[in-house]
Amino acid sequence: MSSDVTHRVASPRTYLMCPPDYFTVSYAINPWMRPDTPVDPGLAMRQWSALRAAYRSLGHAVSTIEPHPGLPDMVFAANGATVVGGTVLGARFRYPQRAAEADAYLAWFRSCGYPAVHEAMHVNEGEGDILVAGGTILAGHGFRSDQAAANELAAVFGRRVVSLRLVDPRFYHLDTALCVLDASTAMYYPAAFDDAGRAALEGVFDELIEAKDEDAEVLGLNAVSDGRHVVLARQAVSLARSLAARGFTPVPVDMSELLKAGGGAKCCTLELRGGAR
Repeated sequence: MSSDVTHRVASPRTYLMCPPDYFTVSYAINPWMRPDTPVDPGLAMRQWSALRAAYRSLGHAVSTIEPHPGLPDMVFAANGATVVGGTVLGARFRYPQRAAEADAYLAWFRSCGYPAVHEAMHVNEGEGDILVAGGTILAGHGFRSDQAAANELAAVFGRRVVSLRLVDPRFYHLDTALCVLDASTAMYYPAAFDDAGRAALEGVFDELIEAKDEDAEVLGLNAVSDGRHVVLARQAVSLARSLAARGFTPVPVDMSELLKAGGGAKCCTLELRGGAR
């Protein structure tokens, strides 16, 4: 076991989640979605509720946004916005099926008193493609978000932005191929990135944990870390072992029903950094 295992420190987080009241797979906008495969709404709700309970058991605060009829993917709250230091950049979705989610999330932030809520000029799908590592913002592009969103992120948040091109359509969002564990550590699936992206990640993180094919293929990287605890798909057994060997505490959850739409724990979770002032 690594000698620095005792240095993993959890910090309390605040998350926004959306209940899967209207969750179904009625269209296909990523390789995981098959409208001819039945969805069990009750199971989806139980899995979502268990995820929320896991966060609360770890001491994190969870707010919820009311789901809207006709928006089955609104459960994937990570896509709704990006929040850093209490400033909000709204989403702008690639596909018309999800476009109305952007306004629903913007309305929630405004109603909660966030003072700086920005509507996006370029296509960005929130924390699906935008991750924060210390003072750096990582911006994925290639399938959903525009590369030009990086300049907008830099302007809104005043932070360094590193662009990462995704090259495997199965990992259509950055949060399906990369999880920031703490400011200097991440886990990722190298084959999801081009050569420049892999090199850029090596420049951002001191330690990179590689996911095996079988862990990436169950969206094991679509995970949420508080610096110590890592909430991830229970099917990602090898990845959980790698995390434990490096001093993290895996918290397995079953998100198999949400996986039918290409989502996991992180997809269902938007971090509210800074909160309303």
